[in-house]
Amino acid sequence: MSKFIVAGARALSGEIAVNGSKNAALAVLAATLLGKGQSQIENVPEISDVRVFLEILKYLGAKVDFSNRVVTVDATAAESRQVSSELAGQLRGSVLLAGALLGRFGRVGLQKPGGDAIGSRPIDVHLDGFKKLGATIRENDLIEIEGKLEGTKISLPISSVTGTENLIMAAVLAQGVTEIRMAATEPHVQDLCDFLIAMGAKISGVGTPTLRITGVRFLTGARFRICSDEIETVTFAVAAAVTRGQVTIHNVNVENLDAPLAAFDRMGVKFILQGGKNKDSGRLQILKSDEPYRAAKIVTGVFPQLLTDEQPLLGVLATQAEGETLIHDWIYEGRQGYLRVLVEMGAKVVFDDVHRARITGPVKLKAAEIRTPDLRAGASILIASLVADGQSIIYNAEIIDRGYERLDERLNQLGAKIERTE
Repeated sequence: MSKFIVAGARALSGEIAVNGSKNAALAVLAATLLGKGQSQIENVPEISDVRVFLEILKYLGAKVDFSNRVVTVDATAAESRQVSSELAGQLRGSVLLAGALLGRFGRVGLQKPGGDAIGSRPIDVHLDGFKKLGATIRENDLIEIEGKLEGTKISLPISSVTGTENLIMAAVLAQGVTEIRMAATEPHVQDLCDFLIAMGAKISGVGTPTLRITGVRFLTGARFRICSDEIETVTFAVAAAVTRGQVTIHNVNVENLDAPLAAFDRMGVKFILQGGKNKDSGRLQILKSDEPYRAAKIVTGVFPQLLTDEQPLLGVLATQAEGETLIHDWIYEGRQGYLRVLVEMGAKVVFDDVHRARITGPVKLKAAEIRTPDLRAGASILIASLVADGQSIIYNAEIIDRGYERLDERLNQLGAKIERTE
């Protein structure tokens, strides 16, 4: 078990580059199973979730190479096999295997997915969609899905991201036309669609809530570059703001930041945003400011609204803002774990229910010994420890490694003092 030892009260400064999106990488890697031939995926973050997913691809018979953030996959000889609970249980993203394997082979045996314990995350949306495409499902300890898929109209009850991704992958090789309404529009869903189109899929409506997919007979390998990680962008931005530092963040996709930047604006964070020549070459500069931050209402939603993964980061910023900030995350009922840790560090938090809390600031946070409850909570707590007085110890640092590549080392490059020990 790894831990971080963090010296607090240090302002960050300098420049940092954002890596590729974890969520996009997992979806695109799953989609490589749909094609015969070699795919080359660039800008893949070197994180533990990706490494686990690549081990799953190897187990399924794909040839895999990962070097310098480039993954090469040849899934020509892959087959639909039951993945062990040891592998599948390590990450939520393993559920994406269902759509890819069902789409290519017409059958899949799926372990119930693992990942963070942040509340109920049922996969009924996925299973109901598979049924509408013509699959039969038997569910015990293992979820067995089988059938010859045919295009149909599917209206999702909620804009489930992984549900949308799974149904897209199931539909691209199905006979006929599939229409998915209330589809998620997150950047990584768009990345998945763009990659599948590069493989030969016929998909229209990308980036809108209505997707139209015309099934094709086969897909080939393709070369593709993963989009930059907007959640990592917000992570570094909040770290700079909360420590009263000045940091320039590169490789930013400016089109994906409307909601978090609107929250920054409401809270008084000063920043400069500049676009680049392509979608992932923008720049976000967080400016040093001694003016007080302002309390605001922070409500999560589906893209392009504020993402649930960004909420804990803004919650840390709220501890340093004047007044009462309302946090309302209606998506997961377990996203408040980080707030209970912040209370241990001196934050003033009132819990209204499992979805809502009120934070009153500003407060002077104090160092603490903390166990990381989940990925995004861990990153938020690490940021809180940067501004806290004293030395904090954060256990289970490997949970943070699931979604961030060497976050401790990269923050140290900006002036933080974080030591990793085993």
